[in-house]
Amino acid sequence: MANPFTLGVASGEPLPDGVVLWTRLAVDPLHTDPRRPGGMSPRSVDVRWQLAEDDRFTKGLRHGQIQALPLWAHSVHVRVDGLRPGADYYYRFRAGTQQSPVGRTRTADDPASTRTVRFAVANCQRYEHGFYTAFRHLADERPDVVFHVGDYIYELRQSARVVRPVGPLPGEASKLHEYRLRYARYKTDLDLQAAHAAAPWVPTWDDHEVLDDYRGKGDGSEAFKKRRAAAYQAYYEHQPLRVRPQDGNLQMFRRRTYGLTADFMVLDARQHRSATTMLGAAQEQWLISRLHTSPVRWRVLIQPLFFARRFVPGPQPNLRLDSWDGHPDQRGRILATRAPGLVVFSGDVHNAWAGELKADFLDPASATVGAEFVASAISSMPPETDGAAVLAANPHLKFFDGHRGYLSCSAGPAELRVAYRAVDFVDKKGAPVRTVAEFVTDGSGLTLENASSK
Repeated sequence: MANPFTLGVASGEPLPDGVVLWTRLAVDPLHTDPRRPGGMSPRSVDVRWQLAEDDRFTKGLRHGQIQALPLWAHSVHVRVDGLRPGADYYYRFRAGTQQSPVGRTRTADDPASTRTVRFAVANCQRYEHGFYTAFRHLADERPDVVFHVGDYIYELRQSARVVRPVGPLPGEASKLHEYRLRYARYKTDLDLQAAHAAAPWVPTWDDHEVLDDYRGKGDGSEAFKKRRAAAYQAYYEHQPLRVRPQDGNLQMFRRRTYGLTADFMVLDARQHRSATTMLGAAQEQWLISRLHTSPVRWRVLIQPLFFARRFVPGPQPNLRLDSWDGHPDQRGRILATRAPGLVVFSGDVHNAWAGELKADFLDPASATVGAEFVASAISSMPPETDGAAVLAANPHLKFFDGHRGYLSCSAGPAELRVAYRAVDFVDKKGAPVRTVAEFVTDGSGLTLENASSK
């Protein structure tokens, strides 16, 4: 067999005692025959895995074997349990005589831990818009965990702006083999592979993993349901998730808790959405219950869409209804919990923002009930935005920046800190990274602690 590990390795969904290990076999990742995704023959392949406490695989070695099935595009998802909490581990795979690169993963902290948690937030990585240099810098930081808040791929036809071509199928993806090819194109990127191999990931999706601005069942047609089911299957095949899709659905909202420090509540803002709700009744009930009862210092929402009110001066519509401004009542119920230590991490808009969450966004004097940090894109082009005008029209918003990048964060017993890490260009390789702003919150507002010149 030729090298089947062309898409790299990954881990994710960390618990105090376990993680999920991922790879997908693809000897020819951009092979276009739907009957042979990844250029693989339509038969199962035995894959051996190893996990150890050191990268030489001499301490605490665990190992096993799993079959990579054609049904799931020869992806494998290995659940490893019985691990130590808050510990680094290293893993690799073997198929035939071929061995994968080594990945580093880490379990979540012990339930009684008060240790500071280091994490990163990233999103929006349209392949043809630029290089993933920001991911290489993120990998170098080796955080405890990476949260991805959506638009891992773009289903759209290749953009008119092409820094690098999408590949053999540049049209819009709508079928299973087309989504698989799009993921394969993205995951051949070595910087993205490095970020996956550096730390466990906990991803959620936005719209472009299926269709731009879709919600719920879309138009309700059988054609859309089939398309969504194909997109969800491809998403599972390329992410280190604990659960498989069933009957065209995929359970995505969940929590990942790090001791007594942080409860990361990962939201699904697309699958259960309708004209009247962003989350659906069951997800909202789960979230509000957890906000009321969680015993941790920080209650953190990991989700794709701008959460705070954002009035954009100029032509209507002044509120972007695809964001939480389209569901102010449900947002109001979440904020009405007055959950201590509430912090929201968002993405989607291809620019960086920071702001305070208010009990009443129309009254600047109302109570501050949380903070929001919006990650810029890894590579996706930003819209034209008059940042100064938006900040002036929204006193609760405190910061805007137009560079590509990610968030580098730490949450501890006393404070939560967010560094906006940015690169100056993505149209060629090699951009250095810098911190353009750093915020700290103790749960009662934002303080800008550091900013470099633009």
